Amino acid sequence: MSPANISTIPAAPSTARRYGFGTLAIHAGAEADPATGAVIPALSLSTTFKQRAVGDFSYEYSRSGNPNRSNLEAAVAALEHAKHAFAFSSGSATTATVLNMLTPGSHVISVDDVYGGTHRYLHKVASSVGVETTFVDLAEAGSLRGAVRENTRLVWIETPTNPTLRLVDIAAVAEEAHAAGLLVVVDNTFLSPYFQTPLDLGADIVVHSATKYLNGHSDVVMGVAATNDDAVAAKLRFLQNAIGAVPAPFDCYQAQRGLKTLHLRMRQHAVNAQRVAEFLEASPLVDSVIYPGLESHPQHALAVRQMRGFGGMVSFRIRGDTNTADRFLQRTQLFTLAESLGGVESLAELPARMTHAALDPAVRAGLGITDNLIRLSVGVEDPDDLVDDVAQALESAVAENKRPVSATR
Repeated sequence: MSPANISTIPAAPSTARRYGFGTLAIHAGAEADPATGAVIPALSLSTTFKQRAVGDFSYEYSRSGNPNRSNLEAAVAALEHAKHAFAFSSGSATTATVLNMLTPGSHVISVDDVYGGTHRYLHKVASSVGVETTFVDLAEAGSLRGAVRENTRLVWIETPTNPTLRLVDIAAVAEEAHAAGLLVVVDNTFLSPYFQTPLDLGADIVVHSATKYLNGHSDVVMGVAATNDDAVAAKLRFLQNAIGAVPAPFDCYQAQRGLKTLHLRMRQHAVNAQRVAEFLEASPLVDSVIYPGLESHPQHALAVRQMRGFGGMVSFRIRGDTNTADRFLQRTQLFTLAESLGGVESLAELPARMTHAALDPAVRAGLGITDNLIRLSVGVEDPDDLVDDVAQALESAVAENKRPVSATR
């Protein structure tokens, strides 16, 4: 799909809903204050709330519920086509809370190319309380069958994966999983509900690190989960309160403000990422480029079928080694060397030594997370400036590969 086409991708379909994506992003959970008429809901910092009579209240205690959190959760639910949504203090807290629905002795199947923090939790934390995980390549949905055990309870999907941008056919995996009586969780962080709505494809729970695209301004740490399953929602609501990993009211206020421009930002992220990916693919200074919007992506057809756009994340292997990658990352002027993603500003990182450094080297190698793999979070700056920045950093970094050692000292 060309950049011109990406810019005209329609908002998420409202199906039976009356409004389109952009309208929901702005208005869902944002009703005018009935007491003051304020168009923007006020920030509610109170930790406790007056009861009309014993046990008669709208809000009781801010860990259990807060007006700003309720507003944000309503907005997320609307955008993810969900009946219920829950906000947490981080994406990792969301992961932990969802997995706390499982009892000791349970088994989880996770896509193998999963975010390093999720892998760490499953491998080192969940395992310590009796929840075992098998990591499986889910490029083919049928791979799930061989991993299912009698005690398997849940399948964890991330698509596109981080950082190699592999895709998982959500509908196909959900069909296999549901046939075995399993819950399906999809991490939708990389695409946001603007480009992908997993619940519509058969997932039972969708999760996000809202720190990333949902908030979009790199100033809030938060996570969310959404579902249409009332029983799952009851468990998540109980755990949200019992564990207490909830976000502050101000963070909810900020995140909802960010959510109002999600549709506008995601369109530009995708336009810019396509431009950068096409430039990288044409460069002789690059070994390979991974972006679902490129026809060279091995799962491009699935991307076109499952997603409404290709997102703002691009990974590529620079021609050279880890030293070449280091030089590139130090010489970009607009792409900031930093972890995280999804903000309006462009970021770049080296997964093998940053976000995925905790993985065993052999596991990293098997997943294709090589020492020269660079991950770009393409922001919403002028696309020509971003391409120029990548071009100058590439030329400078790779040129030194050809110099004698003495000339680089």
